[in-house]
Amino acid sequence: MMELSCFAAATPISRPTRRHRRRTGGVVVRCAATAPAPMGEKTEYRDGPLERAFMGLFARKMEKYASSSSSSPSSSKQKQQNKQKKAVWEWDYESFVDVSRRVMVGRTRAQQQEAVREVLLSMLPAGAPDQFKKLFPPTRWACEFNAALTVPFFCWLVGPSEVVEVEVDGVKQRSGVLIKKCRYLENSGCVGMCVNMCKIPTQNFFTDEFGLPLTMNPNFEDMSCEMIYGQVPPPIEDDPVSKQPCYPNLCSMSTPSAPVCPKLQN
Repeated sequence: MMELSCFAAATPISRPTRRHRRRTGGVVVRCAATAPAPMGEKTEYRDGPLERAFMGLFARKMEKYASSSSSSPSSSKQKQQNKQKKAVWEWDYESFVDVSRRVMVGRTRAQQQEAVREVLLSMLPAGAPDQFKKLFPPTRWACEFNAALTVPFFCWLVGPSEVVEVEVDGVKQRSGVLIKKCRYLENSGCVGMCVNMCKIPTQNFFTDEFGLPLTMNPNFEDMSCEMIYGQVPPPIEDDPVSKQPCYPNLCSMSTPSAPVCPKLQN
C-alpha cells in the first residue's frame, strides 16, 4: 500500500514541530512518532489532520471492497461510524486497519491482493503508471529517489524508517528502506494482512504497473521490514513469508494450531 510515493511528492505536508522532527538525508520531515516501541509494546502515534486525511482517503476507497461484518472488536463501533459520512481527516488508524481486515473476509489471497490493486489504481490519475515509467525507468537513480521519498511520505502508514544501503545485482546503492517497526503489522497483528494487503500488492504494483522492481522483506520477529527498490521479488512459493505462522497472541483471526497462517494458503 505504498505505491503512491512518487506522486505524493506533490502533496504539501504540514510544518514539522520541534518535538516531532526527524532528519533523513539532510531533509527535515515530520514524523508522527519519535521511535517505535519495543516488541510486545504498542508504539504511540500522534496523528494530525494530514495523517488522518491519508488514512481516510485510503479507507474510503477500500470500503467498496470491505464486508459488512468483522470479527474485530472495533467492528460494531466502525459500522455505527460508517452510517455517518466522515470527513477524511476524521478517520483514525484503528478504523483504517479495520477496513483492511474486512476486505480480507470471504476472499482468497489472490482476491485480496487484486482488491488492493484496484484501490491503488483508483487513487491515481488516468495514465499515471505509464507516466511513472517514463519519469522513473528502472535505473539506480530512480530506485534511490523512490527510497528517499518513501521515508517522509509514508511515516503515517508504516512508522519511522530510514534509507539504507543495499546490494542489487552486485551493486551497492542507497535504494533500501528499513522500516523499524511496521505500524500496519503492529496494529493488525496479522501475518496474512501484512503479506496479502501490503507486501505482495506493493511489490506487484511497483514491479508490474510502474515497471520499477521492488522487494519487501518483513521480519516477523521484531516487525521491522526492509524494502529494496530495484530488486525483483521472488515467486511467493520461494519467499520465506509463505511459511510464516500466525501471531497466536496478537491476531483475532489466528489459527494457533496451524504451522502456516491460513490466509497465506488459500
